[in-house]
This record gives sequence, structure tokens and C-alpha cells, in this order.
Amino acid sequence: MLGSFGTTELIIILVIVMILFGAKKLPELAKGLGQGITEFKKAQNKEPTEEKQGTSGTSATKDS
Repeated sequence: MLGSFGTTELIIILVIVMILFGAKKLPELAKGLGQGITEFKKAQNKEPTEEKQGTSGTSATKDS
């Protein structure tokens, strides 16, 4: 995924992030990013049957 980015590009992005957020916020940002990626991977690895258990056999329309 990061194969298309070179070292120079990554350094430039890191410098821009440091300017925008400051060096003190970087560990917090990295932690949040890591947690987000972990949650995303967990959601991807879920079996589709777990997600459909509550909706099978029910109608989504309202009777008015």
C-alpha cells in the first residue's frame, strides 16, 4: 500500500503533520490511527452471517 510513496514523500508528509499538529500531539495521533486501523481490520474479518443475524426474515418497511 505504501509502496508508491518514496522516502522523500513520507518525510515531507511527516514535516507537514508536525507543523500542523505539533510534536507533542504526534503520539496521540499515531495511537488513534492505530486503533482506527485495528477496528477497521476487525470489521473486515467479521463473518457476514454475524452481521445478518438480526435482519434475516424481517421487513424493513413501515406500515402507515
